[in-house]
Amino acid sequence: MSSLVAKYNVPGPRYTSYPTVPYWDMDTFSGKRWKESLKRSFDESNQENGISLYIHLPFCESMCTFCGCHKRITKRHDVEVPYIKTLLREWRLYCDLLGARPRIKELHLGGGTPTFFSAEHLEMLINGIFRWADRAEDYEFSFEGHPNNTTRKHMQVLYNLGFRRVSFGIQDYSKSIQQAIHRIQPFENVKNVTEWAREIGYTSVGHDLIYGLPHQHISHVEASVVMTKSLMPDRIAFYSYAHVPWLKGNGQRGFRDSDLPSPRDKQHQYEWGRELLIEAGYEEIGMDHFALKSDSLYKAMEDGSIHRNFMGYTISTTQLMIGLGVSSIGDSWYSFAQNVKSLEEYEHLVYNNIIPIYRGHILTKEDRIIRKHILNLMCRFHTSWDQQDQQFPELAHAMERLGEMEQDGLVVITPTELIVTEKGRPFIRNICMAFDLRMQRKAPETQLFSMTI
Repeated sequence: MSSLVAKYNVPGPRYTSYPTVPYWDMDTFSGKRWKESLKRSFDESNQENGISLYIHLPFCESMCTFCGCHKRITKRHDVEVPYIKTLLREWRLYCDLLGARPRIKELHLGGGTPTFFSAEHLEMLINGIFRWADRAEDYEFSFEGHPNNTTRKHMQVLYNLGFRRVSFGIQDYSKSIQQAIHRIQPFENVKNVTEWAREIGYTSVGHDLIYGLPHQHISHVEASVVMTKSLMPDRIAFYSYAHVPWLKGNGQRGFRDSDLPSPRDKQHQYEWGRELLIEAGYEEIGMDHFALKSDSLYKAMEDGSIHRNFMGYTISTTQLMIGLGVSSIGDSWYSFAQNVKSLEEYEHLVYNNIIPIYRGHILTKEDRIIRKHILNLMCRFHTSWDQQDQQFPELAHAMERLGEMEQDGLVVITPTELIVTEKGRPFIRNICMAFDLRMQRKAPETQLFSMTI
């Protein structure tokens, strides 16, 4: 395995979308085309399947140096109400464009730190959203909580509003590692929020763990997994730390590169953590995720309804996802669009009745074919092609690029399908890259992505 890690440890995307954001074609994109594709998708899917809604709440009280997300650091909570009012105004712009009441199938509060906001203000936000929308059947509402500031009141208020799934960022329980990543949170806080969620009635509680952190050793990963097992969350996201300090504003400057484990040590951390999770009764779901058999994510994998988008893995597929808030990304299935990243610019545009996007991509027929295969691989470790796909000449080239991986035992290729082996699962990003025509045609001049291992 060590030789494979050395061979395949290259920069690569995590494929929450295809094409990935750096390869969006801005020359063919416009706000007008985004709105047209959004309206088309809404008309095709709203009544039958509903839509997804992602709301980005960017505020954090302190900077975590492992984080690559878009955020605004402040201890001033007087920012909450103005931001919520802007979010609701943006939502109203979309509702006016759509022309009918959206049926929301999935709603997720991400960040930043959603529980930076008070329970009362989150209630104000959700009630405001449903002033112009309805709940679809079998809806799923979820939010990300910080164990240090999520109160029982947060949990109860959001439960009363229909939320049944929550995830908590843990990262690692070692105090020295928590200090290095500037994320100090005692196990007791995690235990409290996990138990409150279950007492209140949440059906899925998730914990996020990260391997490959500064100063982290395999013993730290083992200790964190053992402590996590004592609480038995329904889902566990076991992420590889994505080291991308060259990206502007992500805050990954709190430690030196030499403080990070080597690719080989990082791979050992993943393998041992994975083995411990499987021994504890968790099933591997797609990339980085594990779930108990009783959890809806496992059931979605079993029945084939699991999906992956800008919110990560989800239990159902919606054709349309609208992103609200600074830096949020929307997906109409025919195009992508991202909001501006500056809070001040976002507020200015919304209050001038302008949907605040600044870049996007219109998917070509080729893009849609490739996206289908990458989604299949990321969700099911398997993809197949029909006669129409076989007429797509680039498919043969992708198979050629996978030839060496087949020799290494990472994939099995037949005339009509590709299967990722157990040995190949840690290299799923590399396997997807073989299909990535936009990256193949235009190799980046500078490093854009974190390492795949």
